[in-house]
Amino acid sequence: MQGVRIYEMPVCKMVSSGTGMFEDANFKRFEEWFSGFERSLFPKDFLYWDGNGFVWLYLFEEGMDVPPELEVIDFPGGLYAVAADIEGQTDQERLNAEVDQFLSEHGFERDTTRPELGNIITSPLAQEIMGYAQMDYYTPIKAKK
Repeated sequence: MQGVRIYEMPVCKMVSSGTGMFEDANFKRFEEWFSGFERSLFPKDFLYWDGNGFVWLYLFEEGMDVPPELEVIDFPGGLYAVAADIEGQTDQERLNAEVDQFLSEHGFERDTTRPELGNIITSPLAQEIMGYAQMDYYTPIKAKK
């Protein structure tokens, strides 16, 4: 299956919004804080659900001015199976089945000790033209024992 790729994220520091919802003040402050940063060729912001709300992460770089209401955390890194789909329109069951098939064919399994992450990969200009955003879904994985 060519729609799934393996990506190894390094152990690193990330700036965290803390748990919340998009309308919360911390999320708005977090988005405000990094919205002026230059776009990169690789993803720097990720979102996940921790069971109580969303957590938004941004790759920390030395010398970065982090507002006091945001926290710098240690991100464990690791292997991820990455599949792209359309934000807000993803059939999660279908996507999970494709990822699970890929994992079983290649000697991997899900690693439930780390969260699944999302990252919008479409530029604002492309989103405007297409009318939607593409999203990468990161499933944490490990070698089967």
